[in-house]
Amino acid sequence: MRYDLPDLRLVAAIADSGSLTRAAELVHLAPSSASHRLTQLEAVLGVPLFARHARGLTPTAAGESLLRHARQVFAQLEQMHADLAPYAGGLHRQVTVFANTNAINCFLPEDLGDFLREHPQVRISLEEQPSPAIIQAVAAGQVELGVVAAEGSLAGLENQPYRRDRLVLIVPAEHPLAGRAALAFADVLAEPFVCLHAGSAIHTFMMNHAARLGSRLDVRIQVRSFNAVWRMVAAGVGIGMVPRSAVPRNAPGVATVEITDAWAPRDLQLCVRSRAALRPTAAALFEYLAGKARS
Repeated sequence: MRYDLPDLRLVAAIADSGSLTRAAELVHLAPSSASHRLTQLEAVLGVPLFARHARGLTPTAAGESLLRHARQVFAQLEQMHADLAPYAGGLHRQVTVFANTNAINCFLPEDLGDFLREHPQVRISLEEQPSPAIIQAVAAGQVELGVVAAEGSLAGLENQPYRRDRLVLIVPAEHPLAGRAALAFADVLAEPFVCLHAGSAIHTFMMNHAARLGSRLDVRIQVRSFNAVWRMVAAGVGIGMVPRSAVPRNAPGVATVEITDAWAPRDLQLCVRSRAALRPTAAALFEYLAGKARS
């Protein structure tokens, strides 16, 4: 089936106005043309999109379904226009970066902010992904620059140290575990956890490691940020696992416990397929972030 944008705009206009005549005015069509377009569209789909009654038109279930998709199409078009508009103003430099949860929440906001202040014509597309997915995307040439936790193979990618960090447990200050200096992840699997939302890189990481131990996490609540994790922990909701850099110094109401597992160190690495093959803007960002690590 083929759908024309004028048809989709007409459907949206009818749904918004409840009137074919008013909708025709809104999309700059003659009422007869609007009626013909709607009839043709319904014939192609084989289902009525609107119920006709004395007060006007209301969408059928099929019409509501088409309308939801149409509005998504319009939103995507607007996003496309927004993405293209800077090029008309002289922008010719954009870099795509995939990074894990730790990097995005703890280090990249300030570092990318500093870089963009020095390079106001650059635009950065930043997406959160688990480290294995980032490595795969960079190796396949889908992404120019990745920021990953340095564990396992980097699939032959060129890499550069970025930041050093470590996963730790945070527990309520009055919790029985608060007095422990260190624990293995296996020792706390029976505890209720405060986690980041499903789909976040660190949530996937925690679930996978629990599965490798033959267990499942008891996730009491999921939140959207590391700050929310430690605040929930401080309120006694459960325990959490976060990068050390995400815990404010002297965070009230929580105690930090080291994790003894070999994967607890989460040193971050910049990775690219080939530094020599990077476009100038991506190369500049790579060197800038590598310089932050060296400083």
